[in-house]
Amino acid sequence: MKITYYNILIVLGLVVVSFIACSSGDDSTASNEEEVVSELHPAFSEFNSDAVTIFLEGSNVVIETTGLPNHETVYWGVGHELYMEEPDVALTPSIMNSNNNATTIVVDATPNLTGNTVATTFDTIGIAVSGASIFNDQEGGGPLDAAAASLDWTGAHIGPGVYHYHLEPKAFSNDDDNLVGILLDGVFLYGRRDYPSNEYPTDLDESGGHFGPTPHNPDGEYHYHIINEVYSTTGSYLAFAGPYQGY
Repeated sequence: MKITYYNILIVLGLVVVSFIACSSGDDSTASNEEEVVSELHPAFSEFNSDAVTIFLEGSNVVIETTGLPNHETVYWGVGHELYMEEPDVALTPSIMNSNNNATTIVVDATPNLTGNTVATTFDTIGIAVSGASIFNDQEGGGPLDAAAASLDWTGAHIGPGVYHYHLEPKAFSNDDDNLVGILLDGVFLYGRRDYPSNEYPTDLDESGGHFGPTPHNPDGEYHYHIINEVYSTTGSYLAFAGPYQGY
């Protein structure tokens, strides 16, 4: 066959198209690969193992909990070994049991701190080290003030269905740098004081977070704090209002 200028152009064109197609496919495959994390963050060792099961799944951490806390509260009910009498609490008509309180969340093992923020929503926004849920500053879609009378000594109550904290959980973090829990964006929440200074942090962003050392990562990482400002008429400190920073 006689090779012409046009034959050469056609062959070269096919080679270029083939190269682009192969390159595109390789990039797509690479971008779809999940980052596999080999070990859990050290902070997870503090979670109540009687209630919480934590395991890695690719680039995610799965947290399954019965939702039942390991501390005293009036919400355990008379006769339970962890029942605490709190006559001033306006009890919500709910039952503390594993069927009602069981919750599972999946979070990024490495939070995506890209600068995007996402508002919190009504319902579980995180899991505390006790095994119970963390909620935001709303109750039933409205201000928390209306439900403040039903909060127990550690800033929690039941409803809808699950026992959860709205305020500083004094049962395991009371004006200190203790770990409070993890939120849905994979960022850990600590108490009102900073580590290792034991001072109140002054450089928190709109979410109550900053980059710095923690008891579980002395080299530093982004984390949230309970903000050291009494929330509304509750007489205590709000656990977390948002927005999330780690999505």
